[in-house]
Amino acid sequence: MTLNGSSRLDRDVAILFATRSLRMFGYGFLSVVLVLYLTALGYSGLEVGVLLALTLLGDAAISLFLTTRADRIGRRRVLVVGAALMLVAGIVFAATPIYVVLVAAATVGVISPSGNEVGPFLAVEQASLSQLVEPQRLTGVIARYQLAGSLAVAAGALAAGATAQVAIDRGAAAPDAYRLVIYGYAVIGIGLVILFSPLTGRIEAPVRPDRSDAQPSWLGLHGSEAVVYPLATLFALDAFAGGFVITSFVALWFSDRFALDPATLGGLVFTANLLAGFSALVAAPLARRFGLVRTMVFTHLPSNILLVLVPFMPTLPLAAGVLLVRFSISQMDVPTRQAYTMAIVEPDERSAAAGATGIARSLGVAASPLIAGPLYLSATLAGAPFVIAGSLKVVYDLLLYRRFRDVRPSMER
Repeated sequence: MTLNGSSRLDRDVAILFATRSLRMFGYGFLSVVLVLYLTALGYSGLEVGVLLALTLLGDAAISLFLTTRADRIGRRRVLVVGAALMLVAGIVFAATPIYVVLVAAATVGVISPSGNEVGPFLAVEQASLSQLVEPQRLTGVIARYQLAGSLAVAAGALAAGATAQVAIDRGAAAPDAYRLVIYGYAVIGIGLVILFSPLTGRIEAPVRPDRSDAQPSWLGLHGSEAVVYPLATLFALDAFAGGFVITSFVALWFSDRFALDPATLGGLVFTANLLAGFSALVAAPLARRFGLVRTMVFTHLPSNILLVLVPFMPTLPLAAGVLLVRFSISQMDVPTRQAYTMAIVEPDERSAAAGATGIARSLGVAASPLIAGPLYLSATLAGAPFVIAGSLKVVYDLLLYRRFRDVRPSMER
């Protein structure tokens, strides 16, 4: 990849793709076993839901603090701190079963129960990429960035399932088998610290002399609030809906409904993320033809209808098939959403805008496990989270289109 004719730019972009891949491998590695690990330790559905909610709330609070300051204190510095918080959380979760300690680690550290991005990374990396890449190429680059992450999540899920299954087959108790995976997550935190360190100053926010006296808002914005705040609110609704079907819960549902072992669950999550990752590549040509907002909405709607249908499938092949078809179109909105957010704000607001919308998503998804946890462990309501998630996501799509169909970035005007 050649960008702006600079090998140093190539190097920074390559590092950002590498850190995205390693981090998402870790998130996929953890997501398959996290809820299984907590239930194996004997925690109830409510306790698991509270722990996951606090995990996501803690991630949101830390991300809010770091991303809204990243353009001022340094993007590379923020990325290194985030990686260190992954390391701390992984070590504590693996080292002790004490609930209060786990709650504290979940709140302060960076843990992903969903297999999706958490922490400050995505916002800062998006802002950095948008600075290293020409605007007309950004959607395509973000699509490949999304693909790299999806492939890594898929590989991590497959590796986690295989690791836990091999340990169980060799006589390890289930909690001990899952604990091996969590230690692996901590090691990945160390790898990220090492990878982030050589990033150059080219990823840092540009200095704007004409705005030297401007006072940014508490979220780090200085002119885009009227667009970013409504967008963040809608993203929060979408994330709240998505929190009902995070990977850890879906793995639990398939395990309980069809008695799947960890290796098979890992294979299912691997395939789902593989399909999702390649679907993101289609987003760039669609966005060029139809626009970012239309691509976001009209690829997302059918995937949400399929999500509602999953619990009504009577057999494993049908349920897995509908889920996989859903994933094959569900992620086309992700690179378009990220590119749209970067395109409608000023360059020195990008970390803050990505952070604000990312935090909104984190806060939205943090509330869902409190409701979803008990539902998944209910004999009669275990399928309800799929219906709730799909229905709310349809509402999100319609509201997004109504509010932003005429708010077009400069490259589309």
